Amino acid sequence: IPKMGNSIVALLWGGDCVCDATLKRFFALHFLMPFILLVLLLAHLGFLHTTGSSNPLGIDISHETAPFYPYYLYKDLLGIGWYTVILFAISMFFPDLFSDPENFIRADPMKTPL
Repeated sequence: IPKMGNSIVALLWGGDCVCDATLKRFFALHFLMPFILLVLLLAHLGFLHTTGSSNPLGIDISHETAPFYPYYLYKDLLGIGWYTVILFAISMFFPDLFSDPENFIRADPMKTPL
């Protein structure tokens, strides 16, 4: 970004170079971002379920629709529950399913991995 790039880089790095402050800031950001996204997702679903989706055409079909709040909330909670069970089963019973075989090679400080 012209004229602002150097100050943004210095702010992110915490100085003139990548140092301990940079690693701490990015670790904190990496740790907090999923929780922030989860809160935003839940707020979005809450607003969607209480007010409903928009109707840009203005067609009145209220007699053919089901209300969002009780029915789709339970449906979403059931889907989230199944994904949680599947994720828990994979992480507990098959923890190395998606890992690379190179992760099991002993570290050698004299040899750089491919």
